[in-house]
Amino acid sequence: MADRRRPPTEEDSALARTSGTVLARYAHANRPLRVRVTEQEQTIELPPGAVALLIEILQAMAAGRGVNIIPQNAELTTVQAAEILNVSRPFLIKLLENGTIPYHKVGTHRRVRMEDVIYYKETIDRERETVLDQQVEEAQNLDMGY
Repeated sequence: MADRRRPPTEEDSALARTSGTVLARYAHANRPLRVRVTEQEQTIELPPGAVALLIEILQAMAAGRGVNIIPQNAELTTVQAAEILNVSRPFLIKLLENGTIPYHKVGTHRRVRMEDVIYYKETIDRERETVLDQQVEEAQNLDMGY
């Protein structure tokens, strides 16, 4: 379900930076991209969504970050969901128990859908952005020098 990778080496980051730059030049929204694999003398066609995802992966690697890929319809354990949200497992359990994030049980174990975790994360991020915008506006109205 999840492919955990360590942060890339410096060589991998440099290669990802170069590859991502080249790939981005040929990527066109809503159009497949044909790529020639020289070792096999074969051409493959990549769907537009895969090209965009590949560019994002290369950008993350170029920046020295590891990448996890989890399908949207995946069911996560509470440990996995907490890691994605960057919160403790007990905090996540409270969110589940009070109904903030839906879950179901498989036997005695809680399972959380990836879509629900992402929805919660996006909602919280939007709320934080709104609060920060309000604070900036107040600081400017009070002429606090920001």
